[in-house]
Amino acid sequence: MPDYLILLLMVAVFAISAMAFKIPIGLSLVISALAGALLGGEGIPLRHLVEGSFGYFDTILIIITAMIYMQALKKSGILDTLTALLLKTFYRRKFSLLMTVMVIIMFPGMITGSSTVAVLSTGTLVAPVLIRLGLSKVKAAALIAMGAILGMIAPPVNILVMIMGGGVDMPYVGLTLPLLIIVVPLAVVFALWLGYRDIRIIDRAELFSILPPTLGQEYRGRIAIPLAVVFILLIVQGMPQIQVPDLGIPAIFLVGSLSCLLGGRRFNVFSVTQEALGASMPILAILAGVGMFIQVMTLTGGRGWIILSFLALPPALLYAGIATSMPLFGAVSAYGSASILGVPFILALIEKNAIFTAAALSAVAGLGDLMPPTALAGIFAAQVVGESNYFKVLRYCLVPAFLQLAVGIGVLLLTPWLEQLLF
Repeated sequence: MPDYLILLLMVAVFAISAMAFKIPIGLSLVISALAGALLGGEGIPLRHLVEGSFGYFDTILIIITAMIYMQALKKSGILDTLTALLLKTFYRRKFSLLMTVMVIIMFPGMITGSSTVAVLSTGTLVAPVLIRLGLSKVKAAALIAMGAILGMIAPPVNILVMIMGGGVDMPYVGLTLPLLIIVVPLAVVFALWLGYRDIRIIDRAELFSILPPTLGQEYRGRIAIPLAVVFILLIVQGMPQIQVPDLGIPAIFLVGSLSCLLGGRRFNVFSVTQEALGASMPILAILAGVGMFIQVMTLTGGRGWIILSFLALPPALLYAGIATSMPLFGAVSAYGSASILGVPFILALIEKNAIFTAAALSAVAGLGDLMPPTALAGIFAAQVVGESNYFKVLRYCLVPAFLQLAVGIGVLLLTPWLEQLLF
């Protein structure tokens, strides 16, 4: 059977499993990988399936430990306190208020690399605040969804780039500035576009009435400890002139999680770990399934066929393919889009700086979290504000999404100029 036909059948099996039978995305990927192996005459290749499931083991460790860190911040009361403190400080002007809200929404995504985590953590904190400040439910949900997606592609943790880098042996270094070039202008524009016209400034007493409960004055000097610990360790790891052991991102997040015991209320470490693992399990299942899918694609020749097909495309069609295929495939999984399509696109653009290419492709792939039928960011944001029809939320996300797509493609086109300007 031809390589491309096996690949198309794998995609068809996945689509039927996920959309028609409503099987979870991770398990649907496993089923499609098994189907591909059987169609390719490989039987049930246990070695390849196990090897594939561990293909993103480093990324899985980062997500688990980042989720533990976020859960520790939440249980210790530090997350609520920081949210309230920022809003109390910057609520007097529309611009500063919107920028503060955007940073709060993005923060969990920046740490975990997941838009879903951002929506379900700080998104739930700021949703009632935004609505009381004058935004409609659908606009508040759209702002939360777009902020969560920007958090997913922002530094220091961009899982999409890690996945693509793993496929082309590119280390996860030197990405902070390229990602900030993409994320910061978009964050400002999205916040102003979705919120500036409707948001209103309220008096301090009304603001206090809608803020989440916070820690007492005795904690105020200590709540920055967990954030400072993680920030300093991440910065020091990237400074070659400072000789310190390379702890790795997972260990840094674990240290940060334990430091929450010093900065906030006491909590049960084992309970927090258990809750974090439960919350991250759907994402981990997707990564394991994507690894199996890619392994079988490679085994049956489908991955090679995709790479050769993209390498043969003229530049105009290549960029058009990036702009359409990556967000559309992201309806299945943004992580799957990064792995299955992102790696071939990086190889097809091998003459460009791989760091800028991966950063731009992650911005395009991240839009998959807005694509129906999964539309994880849109669906969960709608649930957070109590809106039953998530398509109403997606309607307000259209303009920001097209702008993010344009910025991603623009960075790809301007990579040689940006490289000379910055490096």
